[in-house]
Formats: sequence, structure tokens, C-alpha cells
Amino acid sequence: MEIVKLAREAMATRFEIVLYGDNPVSLQAAGEEALEEIEWVESQLSIYRSDSQINHANQRAAREPVKIEPTIFELLQRCQALNTLTDGAFDITLGPLIRCWGFMGGTGAIPSPEAIEEAKSFIGIHHIQLDPDEFTIQFDREGVMLDLGSIGKGYALERAKEILEENGIRSALLHGGTSTVATIGTPPDQESWKIAITRPLTPKEKEKASEGEPELKTIGIANLCDNALSVSAIWGKSFQSENREYGHVIDGRSGEPTVGAAQAAVTIPSATDADAISTALLVAGNKGIAWLDRHFPANEFLLLKPGKQPLIRGIESL
Repeated sequence: MEIVKLAREAMATRFEIVLYGDNPVSLQAAGEEALEEIEWVESQLSIYRSDSQINHANQRAAREPVKIEPTIFELLQRCQALNTLTDGAFDITLGPLIRCWGFMGGTGAIPSPEAIEEAKSFIGIHHIQLDPDEFTIQFDREGVMLDLGSIGKGYALERAKEILEENGIRSALLHGGTSTVATIGTPPDQESWKIAITRPLTPKEKEKASEGEPELKTIGIANLCDNALSVSAIWGKSFQSENREYGHVIDGRSGEPTVGAAQAAVTIPSATDADAISTALLVAGNKGIAWLDRHFPANEFLLLKPGKQPLIRGIESL
């Protein structure tokens, strides 16, 4: 059994693919095609690229219907559905609030209450109209902004996984920045892909840690086979103020960084859904378990609040 590993930078992160099979040449070719698909997804979803589908919509959709490429249009429809089933915890219109809190290209800062209320006036999936007959999108007011950062990596991995399966790959692991993972089959002679879920060490743990020891603590192991894992946390980008950590994941309903949980991980079949649902579960906290079970009955999850033992189901606890 041969193994091929490939990697490429996209979406401001590192995507890696591990492939097993009998023919390294065909593995390499399939992996390269999958990475090219990830780059294509980035070219369509990036809010920083002037020629992307999403940036094009952000610039024009408040004034006129904007034609969207069919596969991206289907993703937008999926985003609408995910917003509904998570009771609004997943939202692709949070760009104005992310900018308001200084997380769009910055490290974050507390805005005024007036600025938050102004930004909230642009938030909500109800500001978006999708026409499935014409494949167009339109906003109901100026200032509405799409940002698919909370689903883009998962969607890219799912598209890449489809490419690999079309090429006959039966054993593969794909990940984007280690926070979102998709799998095909299992590694040779193994029952699953074992993926560690970690958190940063607390100040007390850092004091006790040996020099050179990783500043991460493994709190769970996800066992994956033909499914996906996504992990969301407040500490990916955050700032401290008056003994509180403000993370970059915003709750559009309150207009502020989420306090539902500090970290959420979920395993479900679709990488697209997993990426969105881990973010939504981080926002909703314990309240999200009800809709998670209702819509994704095969899920496994981990939910962590600062200073508490994680709430875990299905994932191996450490």
C-alpha cells in the first residue's frame, strides 16, 4: 500500500491531504486535482478577491439581482437552511459585526453600544433573497454583507473529497488548518482515523509544563470513518479586556462575541455541515444540542466552557 501526502496554502490556512492506494502516480494526480478544487472554492467565496462570486454579490446585490454560479448558489441555499435549523446561531451575514468588533483584518477591540446596534441593523438571513429560477441573489438594503468564513473550509474539503472519490480513492484524510477534517474510509489496517481535539494550556498548566512542551492539551479523540470533524473555538483570534476574553465568533442575535462556550467540536457526515454546525454550537452552547440531535442524529460532539470539564458524547474523553 502506497501513501502520498500533499499540501497547499488556501483560505489563509494550510490544507493537507493524505492518500493511500496501490498507484502513487494516480494518487498524486487525484490529490492535485482535489487541491485545485479547494483553490477554486476560495476564488469563489473570498470576500477579499475582487473577482469572487461573494465579493461581486456584496458590491452589487443591494442595487440589483446578481447572478450566482449554480454550485455556489446551492451553497447559499444550504446556508439559509442551516440558519433556520440552528435557530439563527449560524449566520453568513455577520460581516458588519465582525468589522465592528475589529476582527476583519485586525485583532479586535470593544466598540460602542451605538456602533453595535448600527451593525446589527444589517444582520440577518431575512435581508437576503435567493431566486432559484434565475440563480440570483439580492439584498433588501445597502450595508448587508455575505461572509462564508464559517462554512468555506468545510465546503472546500467536501468538494475535494468528492473529487477523490470520483478518482477511485478509498482511503484518505483531508484537513484545513486541522480545525476541519474530512475522511474517506480508514487508514490501512485501522478501524478509523484518530484525530486529537486540543485546547490551549491554562496559565497554571503552563507553569507546570516542562520547557519545550507543547502549549496544547488533548481533551478528546475523534474516530472518523467516511465522516467529518470540525472544531470551533474563541481563541483562534481574540483579545482580553477587564479579565474577559472576547473571541472572534460573533452571535448575531446579541451583536457580541459568543459566551455560549469556549470550544465546540462535532462529527457528522458532511464537512460543509460540520464546519457550520461547530460554529453554531459554539454560539448556542448547551441550547444547541437539541437542534443538533433533531437534524443530525448520528452526531458526536464536545462542548467546553472555561474552567469546566467538557461535555462529550461519542468522542473519546481524555
